[in-house]
Amino acid sequence: MIFTACLRRFSALLCMVAMLFLVGACSNLDKAGSSVRGAVEPYRMEIVQGNVVSREQVAALPKGASRAQVVAVLGTPLLTSVFHADRWVYAFSLTRQGKPSQLRHVTVFFKGDQLERVDADELPSESEFVGSLRTAVPLPAPKSMEASPEALAKFPLPAAAVPAPPLPPARASYPPLEP
Repeated sequence: MIFTACLRRFSALLCMVAMLFLVGACSNLDKAGSSVRGAVEPYRMEIVQGNVVSREQVAALPKGASRAQVVAVLGTPLLTSVFHADRWVYAFSLTRQGKPSQLRHVTVFFKGDQLERVDADELPSESEFVGSLRTAVPLPAPKSMEASPEALAKFPLPAAAVPAPPLPPARASYPPLEP
């Protein structure tokens, strides 16, 4: 009886110590998880939205241009409003993993059907924009695909195949399609 009472107390003490270790381990899990999250980063795809407008395009817009001419140079606006019919907004965003997001706005104001003014963020030139895009990963030089005569000697050629029987001669005339 004394032995079972001691065994119960010992098992209760052992359970409490185990619980303390588990609670302590849980608090360290957060630190371990953050270090793993920092080492392994999930892939985030490149997201391009809106109209790419360059400095050259804005410079090509003459004051007084019609709406059709603006669409021909800049493309269809991303945002038009019923309440602000004389204002078109061209927006562009580029989000890439490991790089800061690019966000640019170009607002075109009309007076009637004529271009009045253009308000724009700092725009890149076309060559600057193309240069900022991701370049392809360089591939290694291709390996030679030619086999030396010594390498070909390792693979014996199959025995000569039996020639196929000749085809019958083609018919000179065809039967009529209808009786």
